[in-house]
Amino acid sequence: MAKSIPLAELLASAREDPEYRAVVERHAVADAVSLWLVKYRARHGLTQRSLAARVGMQQSAIARLEQGDIEPKMSTLLRLARSLGEPLELEIVRDDPATAETVVVGSPTTRPA
Repeated sequence: MAKSIPLAELLASAREDPEYRAVVERHAVADAVSLWLVKYRARHGLTQRSLAARVGMQQSAIARLEQGDIEPKMSTLLRLARSLGEPLELEIVRDDPATAETVVVGSPTTRPA
């Protein structure tokens, strides 16, 4: 009979695996953009089609972004942020959180202090 491994132990071991971390990091941007778009549409009562028209994209492109299937290019992120009047921030985090830097990229608004 196979030995049962507690989920917490399995997850801890996976997080230490460089291949697992690489996959998670590779999908982090796509997942964040997916969540942002879905929430934006819900807050503003938009369909994928109406959001696509607002930002000058095809509905199918919005659907792929929302599914998290593709990692968007920086130019796509800028286009979305500018079209929707949302700030786009890039946070560079080092091992020491005190040295983290946030860069506002092509922001249409002033970032609060």
